[in-house]
Amino acid sequence: MTIRWQENKQSGPGSGHGAKVLEVESLDVGIATEDGLKLAVSRLNLAISAGETFALVGESGSGKSMTALALLRLLPEVAGMRAAHIRLDGVDLTRLTESEMRGVRGGKVGIIFQEPSTCLNPVLTIGRQLEEILSLHTVYRGDALRERAEQWLDRVGIPDASRRLNDYPFQFSGGQKQRIMIAMALAAEPRLLIADEPTTALDVTVQNQILELLADIQRELGLAILLITHDLAVVKKVAQHVALMRYGEIVEVRDAAGFFANPEHPYARELLAAIPSMDRRKRPIMQAQGEPVLEVRDLTVQYMKRRSIFRGATGTEVLKGISFSLHAGETLALLGGSGCGKTTAAKALLGLLDGQAEVGGQALLHGENLLQARGRELKRMRGQIQIVFQDPYASLDPRMAVGEIIAEGMAALRPEWNRRQREERAVQLLEQVGLPADAVRRYPHEFSGGQRQRIAIARALSVEPSVLICDEPTSALDVSVQAQILDLLHSLQDTLKLACLFITHNFGVVEYVADRIAIMHSGQIVEEGPAQQVLHSPRHPQTQALLAAVPRL
Repeated sequence: MTIRWQENKQSGPGSGHGAKVLEVESLDVGIATEDGLKLAVSRLNLAISAGETFALVGESGSGKSMTALALLRLLPEVAGMRAAHIRLDGVDLTRLTESEMRGVRGGKVGIIFQEPSTCLNPVLTIGRQLEEILSLHTVYRGDALRERAEQWLDRVGIPDASRRLNDYPFQFSGGQKQRIMIAMALAAEPRLLIADEPTTALDVTVQNQILELLADIQRELGLAILLITHDLAVVKKVAQHVALMRYGEIVEVRDAAGFFANPEHPYARELLAAIPSMDRRKRPIMQAQGEPVLEVRDLTVQYMKRRSIFRGATGTEVLKGISFSLHAGETLALLGGSGCGKTTAAKALLGLLDGQAEVGGQALLHGENLLQARGRELKRMRGQIQIVFQDPYASLDPRMAVGEIIAEGMAALRPEWNRRQREERAVQLLEQVGLPADAVRRYPHEFSGGQRQRIAIARALSVEPSVLICDEPTSALDVSVQAQILDLLHSLQDTLKLACLFITHNFGVVEYVADRIAIMHSGQIVEEGPAQQVLHSPRHPQTQALLAAVPRL
């Protein structure tokens, strides 16, 4: 498409000195809208040296990912770019043909995206996908091609690499898929790696492994890394230089030590102040009293495999008898590495595993066994326990207006309320979670990620539950939006005396919200206790390993 540019007089800062792998000068990215041209990136300058990690930080919509796509000339059709120069090892990428750029992408510049599941081809084996990159950008062929693919899979820590080359993406965990993405991005030994939120959805131990892996390969290859993230603790751990973006412009560029020790821009200070921690929590740690609202006893979950002619049904035990209690107004944080069973426990309590797995044990909600409830009894009890999922965009129906989404649960679980009462409550709830009343007439896609999470919270609260399960509700949110959501949950707990089961892998969030903590490992709770005791005097090796892996400011 053709973008009509207007002259922009603003200028942005550059960074660093010496020999550079990447030099960007005066990059603008414009998006064509109904109201005319909107600048998503304005007069951006940056430079990255070999062996350096340069962090580009800022909140959603600041222009970080748009910058990455512009560098590779992968912008959507409604967007266009112009730049004085984008030099990679002295070659100006803006002057290359599309055919020449295909040799740059994957060959000279590798990229790792946030969600590997959407980037790996589900119908091709991992070996086939690795070999495709190697055949396009290297001289390896035949047996040497297969051997090189195996070497890279082994290099990124996938056990039994020769056999696993024949596996498909769905046969790997989230952390393993991210390792495979790293192998694909680095297979041709590029000069520059663009890592766009590569660890946001990973637990702290896997995140730590991924960061150490990237650092090892960086030292080995002399790789320049452009790290795009909103996780400032990760930035402090790995980056040498930091550029802070806001509204498409770089507002501060510093060496990492200076940025964190003495941030100059007010926005930088605002972001650093929004990072949750124990000393910043606004709500005192609660001491549980009285009878628990929810008491879980020896909860087990076993996924069953089909019976065969030669042997009976076999199962995979995911939960191995976990027990915990939850009191009114209290927050219990459930932590653990990926695959330990946290989300499975939540699904079991909500009855979302019926027909998929065998669930055993007891879950007493106000003294009644939730796991044995059926029919009308189950429907009544479901009004007392609700959930907020990690990704509100996936859990909100895009075809329904927000008011309809919130009213749907009330119509099903609170039939005694008439339509007018449901509509009035929807407006009241939206105002309670900080959204305007006219939001009832709008659709999910018209809101930001943080606003959609507020809608999901309003929907969960619509039927007046006594227990709220929050499954990674802030992991994909920016730090300032995350702080708003956590403060909102605190306020609602104080007002409504909600009991909250908070599932997360973010220890900063845990310090900010948790009254008690339960640590899960391999389907079991291995340590439980008051937040301060678990965080400051951990007893179990798994708790100690998780805390040791947490990047801190």
